[in-house]
Amino acid sequence: MTKNFMTRILTAFFALSLIGGMAVAQTAKTPATTPTAAAAKADLLDINSATKDQLEALPGIGPAYSQKIIAGRPYARKDDLVRKKIIPAATYDKIKDKIIAKQK
Repeated sequence: MTKNFMTRILTAFFALSLIGGMAVAQTAKTPATTPTAAAAKADLLDINSATKDQLEALPGIGPAYSQKIIAGRPYARKDDLVRKKIIPAATYDKIKDKIIAKQK
């Protein structure tokens, strides 16, 4: 093999390794398509500040339960709804992934 041929091969290999490295770098910079924890948390309904209508939009929560939730405020934790016997455990199981009890 000639020296010129070997130089071309090494140059091509070097160029390809740079391109491959850039592709990896580009892939690493691509944002994930799954929602972040912060975005998911933002979608939760705060039982300490939600309106009657917002509470009634939750599964299993009607006018009576929404009024009991409002009357029992503030809540330190969302499971206070069951501990304080505001709603039954079966209803809580339907909404526990949709609510939060924010502290002021």
